[in-house]
Amino acid sequence: MNRPIRSYVLRQGRTTPAQKRALELLAPKYLVTFRAELVSGQALFGRTAPLVLEIGSGMGETTAAIAQAHAEADFIAVEVHGPGVGSLLNRIESLQLRNLRVIRHDAVEVLEKMIADASLAAIHLFFPDPWPKKRHHKRRLVRPEFAALAARKLAPGGTLHAATDWPDYAEHMNAVFSHEPLVEQAAAGFTSRPATKFEARGKRLGNPISDLYWRRRTGP
Repeated sequence: MNRPIRSYVLRQGRTTPAQKRALELLAPKYLVTFRAELVSGQALFGRTAPLVLEIGSGMGETTAAIAQAHAEADFIAVEVHGPGVGSLLNRIESLQLRNLRVIRHDAVEVLEKMIADASLAAIHLFFPDPWPKKRHHKRRLVRPEFAALAARKLAPGGTLHAATDWPDYAEHMNAVFSHEPLVEQAAAGFTSRPATKFEARGKRLGNPISDLYWRRRTGP
């Protein structure tokens, strides 16, 4: 059986004692176990509210800031790396965020198995790994099959907001989504994006920051 090509590599990064404690003690409160069944915002948060999915939340600074600023919406962060998950769990606890949960699993499988079609107000994809070497482009998350999947999960009028500091990846994403019939380019997303460490790094390197927006069409 062919193994799927992943858009990430599971790095053996150092997990701090605080992150380890969070993974052990806070996971039961804020971590949603991956399972091949649909999950609803009502079931997770006990209310009906706009639901936003963030793919690759990293250490969670941006994720927590957006959730704190938008108490009227609910957020699911998807991240595979343990230190990042632990860090975000600590942020949720310290800020007492009632509208943010985390899934530690592959984002494509989460979209496929756990998210209902036409259920998301927004998808956030901030600074995904650009895999800059040409031979690694096949690992990029944004490919036609991902664009079709993401578009299907957005509610009509829902937005996908991507950001990158690699011009080549920005061009690639624009090309991919321009061929996805369910979406159209938009001028803005669900919310503004706080600055991230990846953005700061890109600016230090002299890389332009691209924020890209698409909206699921509301008509045929």
